[in-house]
Amino acid sequence: MKQENNGKANRGGRNPKIDPSIHRHVFRLTENENAELLSMYESSGMHNKAKFIISLLFGKEVKTVKVDKGTVDFYMRLTTFHSQFRSAGANYNQVVKLLYRNFSEKKASAYLYKLEKQTAELAALCQKIILIAEEFEEKHLKKQP
Repeated sequence: MKQENNGKANRGGRNPKIDPSIHRHVFRLTENENAELLSMYESSGMHNKAKFIISLLFGKEVKTVKVDKGTVDFYMRLTTFHSQFRSAGANYNQVVKLLYRNFSEKKASAYLYKLEKQTAELAALCQKIILIAEEFEEKHLKKQP
């Protein structure tokens, strides 16, 4: 059997709060007011509606974070493409070294000429991608005053 501490039984459970919220207030809203309150609550990103209302009542700062899924997706794809582009550059250097190591000078030059054509096309494609990214940023990411 467990021993009691200072005559008090160990009841278990959660430790009591120092300053519990025991006062309750009720108010009624119209349909429009309720819709506006819910909209503000959802845009705040807070997980507790009561804490949100308290922060509004006492003028505490409420931060609103809006995440645009399309923009996030765009940046994820752009990041993936950039890493693939960098790996292509590393592979390019390895291919050039292998060409000169394993083939004659004439054969290596012929293959290198074909590789240069493909590289020029890749560079042009890269310029187009940069222009598209800049256009997207100007249209969708710049904050308008």
